[in-house]
Amino acid sequence: MSVSVTVRLQREPFDAAAEAHRLTHGRADIGALVSFTGLCRGDEQGRPLAALTLEHYPGMAEAEIARHVDAACARWPLLGVTVVHRYGRILPGEPIVLVLAAAAHREAAFMAAEFLIDYLKTRAPFWKQVETAAGRSWVEAKAADEKSAARWQTSAKDRAAE
Repeated sequence: MSVSVTVRLQREPFDAAAEAHRLTHGRADIGALVSFTGLCRGDEQGRPLAALTLEHYPGMAEAEIARHVDAACARWPLLGVTVVHRYGRILPGEPIVLVLAAAAHREAAFMAAEFLIDYLKTRAPFWKQVETAAGRSWVEAKAADEKSAARWQTSAKDRAAE
């Protein structure tokens, strides 16, 4: 079977279980499904968070995410990938992003899911604004997220030695 790929940006919350069912239903070749759901936390650097607002350029953001999904599919033997990312105003406790990676074996699914979420946290074309009692402010990617993403930039030779 071919690789099933879904990349979708939407305002409304998603149903992770329904997305996983959609990806795996009728697929006896899938032996591993890794799911990551990112949720809006209730604080930002120790301050209570009222909301998170994500902005993007429609069309460009989907294409850029799809480009990284293609890179994951080229790097690991995946059978399916779903990325659902919300935009707009998101309240604490609500889901922000879903990454599903399906493969015949767990290692490829885990690695691809981790690769994709590291990309989404640091390089995806979203602009994040937090809303606290002190007001609104734009947020940059955190140094720890940048460090996590940087490990995927190693060469194939370096990866083989790991």
